Amino acid sequence: MAVFQAFRALRPTAEKAAQVAALPYDVVSREEAALIGKKNPDSFLHVDRAEMDLPEKTDLYDDRVYEKAAENLMNMEKNGTLIQDEEPCYYIYELTRKGKTQTGIAGCCSIDDYMEGTIKRHELTREDKEQDRIRHVDVCDANTGPIFLACQYSNSLLELIDHWKENHCPVYDFVSEDQIGHRVWVIDEKDVCGTIKKEFQEIPSLYIADGHHRAASAVKVGQKRRAENPGYTGAEEFNYFLSVVFPADQLTILSYNRVVKDLNGLTEKAFLGSLKYNFELMIMPGFPCKPVEKHCMGMYVGGEWYHLKTWEDIYRDLDIVQQLDVSLLQEKVLNPILGIKDPRTDERIRFVGGSHKLRELQEMADETGGVAFAMYPTSMEELMQIADEGRLMPPKSTWFEPKLRSGLFIHKLT
Repeated sequence: MAVFQAFRALRPTAEKAAQVAALPYDVVSREEAALIGKKNPDSFLHVDRAEMDLPEKTDLYDDRVYEKAAENLMNMEKNGTLIQDEEPCYYIYELTRKGKTQTGIAGCCSIDDYMEGTIKRHELTREDKEQDRIRHVDVCDANTGPIFLACQYSNSLLELIDHWKENHCPVYDFVSEDQIGHRVWVIDEKDVCGTIKKEFQEIPSLYIADGHHRAASAVKVGQKRRAENPGYTGAEEFNYFLSVVFPADQLTILSYNRVVKDLNGLTEKAFLGSLKYNFELMIMPGFPCKPVEKHCMGMYVGGEWYHLKTWEDIYRDLDIVQQLDVSLLQEKVLNPILGIKDPRTDERIRFVGGSHKLRELQEMADETGGVAFAMYPTSMEELMQIADEGRLMPPKSTWFEPKLRSGLFIHKLT
């Protein structure tokens, strides 16, 4: 049974929504954030990447960064860019990319559901990244970026969303610079909010699609606040964290590709020869190779694209995690041949989200004389089964597109 409740969102005025809405902090580099911030004083990156408003050499984890984030958030509320709703509401959030639409509900999940496993994860988190977001949430006293969750929606919940959209006007309706359409409706009727809460109580599990570090950090801030307030009742806002939950069958997972800077001292001929034990190789002259089925991948090295197909006897008896193409690549190529023992920390490997064109992978590999791998996407079914089994995927196994915007809903902890 999932706890998913309405909340009083701090959110932009209709006139400011398009300017405020920003990509998640972790998909925007420091340099990209600074450029966006200079052009747009209303961008929520002034909160999520507040180092842009400090001297250029300021350490990303300097106390001043978190203090500036809190100051910028407070100023956005003071100057009327952000206004908090008077009563708890749910919020329908619709995103459209390349003609495909996904529609979810923004609300707040329970930190207890995360700790008890009702909210399921599929990736490990890194301590340094957790600590960064813990400090950010704690100092800002707010969840500033939503956790992207998925579940199996009931037909009645889908019908409720459609009915509300048909009978109410969106409060936000804009297309962002990356051509993603964003529309938001506010569900402010108590009886409808009650129905939504009951619907989610019938859902056995929620799955983290994107935002593992934000989720873990939000939960740890909640635990910290409980320790600081031993008389807490469980109703306090710090017991909950900001989320948007989407129907799993509406989501799109793109490939998460890999580029390795070098061939680990091997010649190109020796490298290609080492692959033949586990893969059928086919050269693809003249154009990039995008895999179209599981257990296949594209590879670019030495000016040529190749199609790699894993021999069936390599994966036939493996479990669901071991059969993932990202697992096969790690165990059969990256580790034994290219010397990438830990892809989470090795600086020789670069992960490139599937929204990038394959020509870009080619250019990255050419810059250093390395090799690029174009992966076939992991499926939602695989993600959910792995999470149900309490297993974990290799790092950077999934890239969800479109990305949820930060700044459209903020959850204040007090």
